[in-house]
Amino acid sequence: MRLVFFPRKNLGFVKISHVRKLVRLPAISETAQKLTSGNKIRTFGSLTSIRQVMKVLVTGASGYLGGRLCHALLKTGHSVRAFVRPTSDLSSLPPPTDGGRLELAYGDVTDYQSLLDACSGCHVIFHAAALVEPWLPDPSRFLKASTDKHTYNSISIVNVGGLRNVLQAYKEIGTIEKIIYTSSFFALGATDGDVADESQIHHGKFFCTEYEKSKAVSDKIALEAAAEGVAIVPVYPGVVYGPGKVTAGNSVARLIIERFSGRLPGYIGKGNDKFSFCHVDDVVEGHIAALNKGQPGERYLLTGENASFVDVFNKAAALTETARPRFNIPLPIIEAYGWISVFISRITGKLPLISPPTVDVLRHQWAYSCEKAKTELDYSPRSLEEGLGEVLPWLKSLGLIKY
Repeated sequence: MRLVFFPRKNLGFVKISHVRKLVRLPAISETAQKLTSGNKIRTFGSLTSIRQVMKVLVTGASGYLGGRLCHALLKTGHSVRAFVRPTSDLSSLPPPTDGGRLELAYGDVTDYQSLLDACSGCHVIFHAAALVEPWLPDPSRFLKASTDKHTYNSISIVNVGGLRNVLQAYKEIGTIEKIIYTSSFFALGATDGDVADESQIHHGKFFCTEYEKSKAVSDKIALEAAAEGVAIVPVYPGVVYGPGKVTAGNSVARLIIERFSGRLPGYIGKGNDKFSFCHVDDVVEGHIAALNKGQPGERYLLTGENASFVDVFNKAAALTETARPRFNIPLPIIEAYGWISVFISRITGKLPLISPPTVDVLRHQWAYSCEKAKTELDYSPRSLEEGLGEVLPWLKSLGLIKY
């Protein structure tokens, strides 16, 4: 491998590998331990219990969850290789300062060779890369098969295929000690009228979104791999919210913006079905706890408070001393708006906030217990009120809401 070193003003050196396309960036300093607008990542006891410093690969490192995970891993002392696409927005990753514990590896989880190269020399893989949008113009991006000869069997695009490639790289590299796989509560299915735990297996009778279907398929693959001896720990975040990127993965922030802008004047439907809301930094801590304490083959729900969107809007109103919504918008009206949004999206190319699959999700309950993670991982999620108390001022500081 030919390496080229060249100086960067006030930033030390950048290392470029022409073969593996790795760029070494300096590690972050104590003053850079934040992602945006002064929101620091919390730590808890288990973060300091790692027995050794490891080289860690994070797929989806430029994403909403992945960026904050990279920050937390660096803070524990690990060396992090962030696997990103050449077109990725890297604003959520730590800024370059003095040191050298962050590397960028360019590639794609659907490109097996680039993933294999990125895995070289790593001890742990955090596989967080995924398409999370509830609707895409081409849904085959979630599941469509490919016949690339370098892939593991007949792979699927991104969500399923990415996991298959990670598992194949694990077997081929031979030095990976553990895979922490970011699944989703969707992989377990709806919990209508109940609160589910890790024992629930998706019924497979229906899927509200292609994303849900892809995560259910991937979950089966992960559990089969664990049964075959792969050291994989699947974790299942709930509805993730908190400071960071305002993307499809941060749906709560997006709905709050719509509510405070007046574009969403009422509650969505009856709004009584519960979802399991979890702060992004709690989910990050849960991932690292899964590295420290999680048992391969065991499933861990990294969820939080089970609450309805009525609760979310009411708590937001109370915290900001603004008025609550005065009426409910029937789901059929929301669905009609979703179809119009999809039509406009096909013209503009901009993905809609609400689509018919989103409305299908809102017709069900998705409530889960995280008692297992609390007991075995020392997982300690904050309350929804505490989390919203951070999110609302953050959105205000960005000029996205006013109150």
